[in-house]
Amino acid sequence: MNIHILIGTRPNFIKVTQFKAVAKKYYPNFKITIIHTGQHYDEKMADVFFRQFNLVPDYYLNITPASANKQIADIMIRLEDLMIEIGKPDILLVPGDVNSTLAGALFANKNNIKLAHIEAGLRSFDRTMPEEYNRLIADELSDVFFVTEPSGLKHLQTEGKDQNAVYYVGNTMIDTMIAFEKEIEASLILNDLRIDQQKFVLMTMHRPATVDNRVELEKLISLIDHITETYKVVFPIHPRTIKNAKEFDLYERISANSNLICTDPLDYFAFQKLIKECSFILTDSGGIQEESTFCQKPCLTLRPNTERPVTVDEGTNTLLPFEIEVVKKYINEIENGNYKRGVIPKWWDGMATERILKAISEL
Repeated sequence: MNIHILIGTRPNFIKVTQFKAVAKKYYPNFKITIIHTGQHYDEKMADVFFRQFNLVPDYYLNITPASANKQIADIMIRLEDLMIEIGKPDILLVPGDVNSTLAGALFANKNNIKLAHIEAGLRSFDRTMPEEYNRLIADELSDVFFVTEPSGLKHLQTEGKDQNAVYYVGNTMIDTMIAFEKEIEASLILNDLRIDQQKFVLMTMHRPATVDNRVELEKLISLIDHITETYKVVFPIHPRTIKNAKEFDLYERISANSNLICTDPLDYFAFQKLIKECSFILTDSGGIQEESTFCQKPCLTLRPNTERPVTVDEGTNTLLPFEIEVVKKYINEIENGNYKRGVIPKWWDGMATERILKAISEL
């Protein structure tokens, strides 16, 4: 059986690291072909992850930075050229909710290729998020649905999807965390940042609603100022955030804060080590809600919604409005030991990839 997996961004890479190893061990008749679109294309966004995971894509589409429309079109055109060269797969797997996911789903539909969506059924119900449309359309076009959490089962049932094609397999992102546990533990990032013996907070904030808006960015800096009265804050900061801070005359407040450690994008092992060792996390991101829940680390997510509600219902994640006094209240709960403990969700056990390939073997 020929199985193609289409990836494009760092979160995608993390979700597919174990497929070749599991196929080699259990399904030697499966040929796994990994195709990288190039959506995340530079050394820090892609190559370092591939080196750490010992994951070498079989083919690169090498699309260039461009608008979402052009990227999606380029991926589809280059996939078509590649399939002429290597032949169509028996099934195409698309993980996540990025432009590469949508492009792969559209391509499979137009070329009569069986399509499976990894992370099917996740919904934020926020149509201002481009990812929400990508998720919806990928599921609408899919033949097989691989689900990470109970909300995915519920949504796919509500939307009338064939329940015989829905598989509750767990989270392949956790497979990667478990597979590389020793490498994560061995990371020297705490020494590199000189926070080895100190309490620190990990922050990731990148959504345009926060960092592209002067009022919201100023609010974020005020929150950082408050937290750094007690903790070091490690903040892998997007270049766009720095650019906006300079344009809004806020950069001096960032650069003058000696307890704020701004870094470039971090490699996977370093970032996971920070999750494991931090006091708590402040974020507006997606995947870190799952990683923090698996590590049972308090996570305060400054968003009105999440497509990963199991992290709130069962895990250590809490959705909060971006109001400084509300955030302070929850930080106090964490410090006083009154914050919820959380549990690790069902099937987040390092074997999701095995369940996916077992399901495919029985199609």
